[in-house]
Amino acid sequence: MSDETIHSFRVAFRDVGMRGEMHSSSYVSYAEEALAEFWATHAPDMPTPAFGVSRVGCQLHKALHVGETVKTAVRVSKIGGKTAGFSILMERDNELVAEAEIVWTACNPETGEPIPLPEDLRDWLYQYLD
Repeated sequence: MSDETIHSFRVAFRDVGMRGEMHSSSYVSYAEEALAEFWATHAPDMPTPAFGVSRVGCQLHKALHVGETVKTAVRVSKIGGKTAGFSILMERDNELVAEAEIVWTACNPETGEPIPLPEDLRDWLYQYLD
């Protein structure tokens, strides 16, 4: 990971089960935090639609344990007409431990109905497309 690293965390005791490994749900929570940090840091100063999460998944490669430091990188993995997909990579000591995928759907804030991504937002997302 290089300058893509936008978030890091230490595995907290609360996130670990009886076997000493981080709960699978915690990987998703940390991925969502990384995506929120990416959006807050990188998003352009333009009106954006409301977004709803339409898909979340996580592939675990190696277990994490209490106190380990993890670096994350967020990349845009796909851009659809109404959706944006993000890949969140998690590394410990330069070793990939997990990959999460989160897909956001642009929504009308009043009705919740899906709407097209604004063209300027799509153009901005393309610079981060993996």
